[in-house]
Amino acid sequence: MHIDLRLNGQPTRIDVGPQELLLDVLRDRLALTGAKRSCDVQVCGACTVLVDGAPVSACTYLAAETHGRDVLTIEGLRELPAFERIAAAFSRHAAVQCGFCTPAMALTLHALLADGELTDEASIRHGLAGNLCRCTGYRAIVGAALDLAAAGTPA
Repeated sequence: MHIDLRLNGQPTRIDVGPQELLLDVLRDRLALTGAKRSCDVQVCGACTVLVDGAPVSACTYLAAETHGRDVLTIEGLRELPAFERIAAAFSRHAAVQCGFCTPAMALTLHALLADGELTDEASIRHGLAGNLCRCTGYRAIVGAALDLAAAGTPA
């Protein structure tokens, strides 16, 4: 089936099977490898992308469901002004270790900031609850998010 979506700000048409997962289409067919395959059961958050501005687990999201919608991957976020702020905050706080979870964390923070849902440490921890990190212990990531929250909504 043909689907038309806006992928990283660009109109995109692609043929997908009815059971084809968004993660597989992004990684294997479109070479957008920022979303990572890990748990395959919507638990770890490594495959997070934004659909219409909301974080979704691409490992369980059907590609066909993106028809008529906006999909943002880390590759697309990298082209937006908000990425510089997020990357700088992660750098200041040494919030990146192995990097496996970083694309999903950055996308989730971008969505939460845009919605005004990051106000304090409790809201940050709640907002990031679906994103696992096995390296940092979250302290550095929460610190970066607190900096972003204090600076306000991204442009």
